[in-house]
Amino acid sequence: MLRGLTTVNFFADDVPAAVAWYTELLGVEPYFVNPVEGPPAYVEFRIGDYQHEFGILDRRFAPHGKSDQAGGVVTYWHVDDIQASFERLVSLGATLHEKPIERGPGFVTASVVDPFGNVLGLMYNQHYLDVLASRPES
Repeated sequence: MLRGLTTVNFFADDVPAAVAWYTELLGVEPYFVNPVEGPPAYVEFRIGDYQHEFGILDRRFAPHGKSDQAGGVVTYWHVDDIQASFERLVSLGATLHEKPIERGPGFVTASVVDPFGNVLGLMYNQHYLDVLASRPES
């Protein structure tokens, strides 16, 4: 039934500030902005080995309303160096949600709360690397 990650949406009261923060973090500009004129209500980046879509949506359109606490589902993104990635996020203004923890051989997780109140998960995941290595060369 579930075939793969398509889009992860984060919410922000200040979409332009969130776009600037994530552009710095990711090192790429968003490929989609809506509306094109005026302050954006939604932007989307394509990132990673599989070009997954990462969207930032104006919190006014969040289906669950606004919460003052970070929480809910944590989506983990594979990183090659979890400690360095964790430290970079904190240096950019993210706050500790969960420090790096080894979950088993080849699996380490950590999470931060971005400056806009979203939980961003990091994971060193050997399974991800194994799947990536098994892809035919393009």
